[in-house]
Amino acid sequence: MSEQTIPFEQVIARGCGIDVHKKIIVATIRGLDIVEETREFDSFTSSIENLKTWLLTNKITHVAMESTGVYWKPIFNIFENDFEIVLVNARHIKNVPGHKTDKKDSKWITKLLLSGLLKASFIPPKPIRQLRDLTRYRRKVVSQIASEKNRIQKILEDANIKLSSVISSMSGVAATKIISDIINGNDDVEHLINYHSKKMKATKEELASSLNGHLTDHHRYMLNIVKKSMESKQQIISDLDARINKQMEEFGLDSDVTLLQTIPGVGKDSASGIIAEIGVNMSQFPDEHHLASWAGMSPGTNESAGKKKVLGQRMGIIT
Repeated sequence: MSEQTIPFEQVIARGCGIDVHKKIIVATIRGLDIVEETREFDSFTSSIENLKTWLLTNKITHVAMESTGVYWKPIFNIFENDFEIVLVNARHIKNVPGHKTDKKDSKWITKLLLSGLLKASFIPPKPIRQLRDLTRYRRKVVSQIASEKNRIQKILEDANIKLSSVISSMSGVAATKIISDIINGNDDVEHLINYHSKKMKATKEELASSLNGHLTDHHRYMLNIVKKSMESKQQIISDLDARINKQMEEFGLDSDVTLLQTIPGVGKDSASGIIAEIGVNMSQFPDEHHLASWAGMSPGTNESAGKKKVLGQRMGIIT
């Protein structure tokens, strides 16, 4: 039985499909009045510029590529102002198993592009992408500070100082002052219990017992190192906050941040993070359901033979 060929309707006149790798970029051009051609380029900036020149020479209007790791980003940054770029989730354009090569992948992407069968991932404009870099790194540094606080508690436990057993918050004022004095060498129990307040559930005697440990020079050194690490990270957060505020002002996003803070539970940091992830142009999402799905807040559907299969929530495709 002979294989049946199903033609695709062409909706884009001239396009290019790119298969992106860490070191190699394989590009195929195809369309009206041009001969289909595949070329390989390395991933250095000069080669990407040569690729761009080749595409412009052939009057290519649309470029499609997979969202492979971070390797697509340099190409996107160089091509952004000259082509209509379609960034596609790799799961949506899988080629025929057993027939996979880089050249065939780029040809397959080109064919799907010209036929209008590719669904582009959401890529916010450059100002929002820059803001996203800042807010994501800020969250990472905040997480690192939390890890350092846990490390301090472990060191104190190793010295048999049971402060966390009698104080509800190790980040509170009293705990912070006690730990700071211990690091500075002032670990006299009679002095430290002066930080006791009526807000504490523990009595002065219980606080004194918790502070009566076996603190060595090694413990004090480790506490001091961790404290310095936390202070440096706090400075980084301050620098990032200043930069984020400056970006918000330059890009005219202050009013959007203020509006988002009218939502109960959303503060300034959360508002900045929301804008950095989804931008302010909601036309990217047809309705709130699409936005929730993109953010990974709603499960997909998988129904077969009248039966619905349970699917776990996925993380949003954040590029």
